Amino acid sequence: MEPLFELPLRLPTRGSHQILRALHQQLRAAILDGRLRPGLRLPSTRALASSQGISRNTAVAAYDLLLSEGYVSMRRGSGCYVADVITRPAAPRAGNAKRLPNSFWRNRRVSLAPIAHEPPRHWFRCGIPETGSFPFDIWRRLSNRAVRALSKPGASRDPQGLPSLRTAIAKHVSVSRAVACRPQDVLVTSGAQQAFDLLARVLTSGRQTPVVVENPSYPPMRAVFEAAGAKLIPIPVDEEGLPVNRLPSQARIVCVTPSHQFPLGSAMSMARRMTLLEFARENNAVVIEDDYDCEFRYDGRPLDALQTIDRQESVFYVGTFSKSMFPELRLGFIVAPPWAMDALIAAKQHSDLLSPFINQHALAAFIADGHLARHIRKMRSIYNQRRRLLLDGLPSWLHPIPSFAGLHIAALIRNSKSADEIVERARDVDVGIGTVGRYCVGKLDLQGLVFGYGGITERSIAEGLKRLSQL
Repeated sequence: MEPLFELPLRLPTRGSHQILRALHQQLRAAILDGRLRPGLRLPSTRALASSQGISRNTAVAAYDLLLSEGYVSMRRGSGCYVADVITRPAAPRAGNAKRLPNSFWRNRRVSLAPIAHEPPRHWFRCGIPETGSFPFDIWRRLSNRAVRALSKPGASRDPQGLPSLRTAIAKHVSVSRAVACRPQDVLVTSGAQQAFDLLARVLTSGRQTPVVVENPSYPPMRAVFEAAGAKLIPIPVDEEGLPVNRLPSQARIVCVTPSHQFPLGSAMSMARRMTLLEFARENNAVVIEDDYDCEFRYDGRPLDALQTIDRQESVFYVGTFSKSMFPELRLGFIVAPPWAMDALIAAKQHSDLLSPFINQHALAAFIADGHLARHIRKMRSIYNQRRRLLLDGLPSWLHPIPSFAGLHIAALIRNSKSADEIVERARDVDVGIGTVGRYCVGKLDLQGLVFGYGGITERSIAEGLKRLSQL
């Protein structure tokens, strides 16, 4: 007997091409809000289609999306059930949300990045995209248009960012990552690194503010919080990302890469995402979500960003165009809760006044005219082909960590060999690779290698792996 399904659904009329989107979003919202309880058996796709007057294919597609996101589970011979995820609490009433103090840092400590050696011929450099396929002719035309706009009176000097660019970014992240924001929620920064720096200035109190970071994690991000006087608390990650049950209650800032853990590549499970948001609510903490290469996913649909499911104004979403376009652009952004925006704008003014007008103007047009979306689609196919070539050609003494997104993969060493020793021997045969260990904090000992495939050709991938296999 089919289970009763009394959830009121408001679906568009036939022919609007929005039925699947509306059905998926309303079912997902009902699960997150607890109206559809964990363990509840959902009606069959045939029964759902019949009750809602839609095609069965639409019902099947909606269930498949929920299954890929972790909201439901399938039991063979039994049907589809709501997964055991933590439901989100109701949004707070106006005036009841807790606020964090906003002040600048002190007790700075400065460390310099090591000077790079002569680059090897076959360099699996991490975090570098392919620039040879970028439409620089279009970018040059848009930049020239920006120069002409600069000569006109009234050119924007808004430290928050060019209004047209903030509008374009808000639309871009709403389509690519379902991030719900308005142009006034976006702060344009000079790359992701400045975004971390501004957040460190605003959110740390200078009195050893406890900041949780993943271990391993991105060293430049850790460096800016250390410079701001924060007390770093590294927590080792596992195959589901950051283990929230290990977070200390005194933590006030949690820095995570939930969609594609850096550098290991795993994705944070939906259950942990909800648990992390609940931790932030209970402990008056904030979460900094680094979505550094979210555009490039090769298998399945990405899980929702933390900002998408946050209802407590506790998540700061950091994005960048360094991976989707080119690093030299030096433009990124923060999607911030309204209560923190004024302080971030002030910090931006104290830092560099405003990001370069010409690049902002050109990027706004590049996004609005659809060039960025087309370029991402093109590069996603190219990167996926390189990724498959890399996975197929890895030596047998390496075990790749499952990863379905980004521009790099990490692989653990099966034998007792030292990663540092392998890197040195690889350099002798003109192959450049990185170690997992260089991203670790403290005594965490992970013997593994990191292979970037964004800025290396397929021919160089094949030759580099051949030389590596012969070590």
